[in-house]
Amino acid sequence: MRIISGKHKGKSIIAPKNLPVRPTTDFAKEGLFNILGNEFNIEEIEVLDLFSGTGNIALEFASRGAKKVMCIDLNHNCVSFIKKMKRELEFTQISVFRNDTFRYLKQYPQTYDIIFADPPYDMKDMGKIAELVFENKLLNENGWLIIEHDRRTDLSEEAHFVTARKYSNVNFSIFEN
Repeated sequence: MRIISGKHKGKSIIAPKNLPVRPTTDFAKEGLFNILGNEFNIEEIEVLDLFSGTGNIALEFASRGAKKVMCIDLNHNCVSFIKKMKRELEFTQISVFRNDTFRYLKQYPQTYDIIFADPPYDMKDMGKIAELVFENKLLNENGWLIIEHDRRTDLSEEAHFVTARKYSNVNFSIFEN
């Protein structure tokens, strides 16, 4: 796992073995950020990273100069690791909180330009994420919700769905406000 572009381009991120995570592959992350770079000025956006895990996506946004990156994960070890990387890389725009994603989406009415969610691939109702984001009006105008999932998951029938992108075994469903 590495940071692909920006201030810390090429920096390897070595996560502890005890984290219950499946980091987004560099190949998929590079494809996603090529799309995002064409649609958004990364330096002007605020991002919410749900099910943050290693912070792989958050660190990439921060390296590229995102204004604000909020990380939410329920696992204490994941939160500790992201905080460690935040300090090590001196990313002042990253905030990290230990919280349940669904509770966070219901209780904190802040808005974002991009909300990225990488839930466990075996999660039963991933559509609930999109439902809560749009129900609680958490995306700014023209903002995107991106949900990472495996090939067996189909979110194309969910409201606000725009497109899906596939990078080997990693799939991204994109929703727009």
